[in-house]
Amino acid sequence: MTIRATNQARVIPLRPFPAPPGPAPAREPLWRDLVGDVLRGERLAQERTLKDVADTARISMAYLSEVERGRKEASSEVLAAAAQALGLSLAEVLALAQGELIRLSGARSRSLGVGGVGHAGRPAAPGAGPGAGLMGAVRLAA
Repeated sequence: MTIRATNQARVIPLRPFPAPPGPAPAREPLWRDLVGDVLRGERLAQERTLKDVADTARISMAYLSEVERGRKEASSEVLAAAAQALGLSLAEVLALAQGELIRLSGARSRSLGVGGVGHAGRPAAPGAGPGAGLMGAVRLAA
């Protein structure tokens, strides 16, 4: 046997496990995707360019694009700057993302404190129920 022959390994391809029958389980939405969708939606609603918002927020256009597409997990400072550049508060952006998360995940209104009891048995904040809007209390569950 030559040295060349001993350095060659036999490769056995691995096959993925077959998918279980039935529909694939729904993937839980990612927070960065939701926040990015909110930022992009607001920017497009204002008919502003990516460059304009990025310049106003003093962040790079490439980074803002990545945040909008859910490719980057932005810091609270970057999110606040982008929100302010769009004329929103950070709380408004997060509330819009929370509303979208609830809509997409099919979460029940009990997580918002409807019926007088909030998350983990705490009393619900005033205005935390459905239809409270952006001016109501913002409750984010961890």
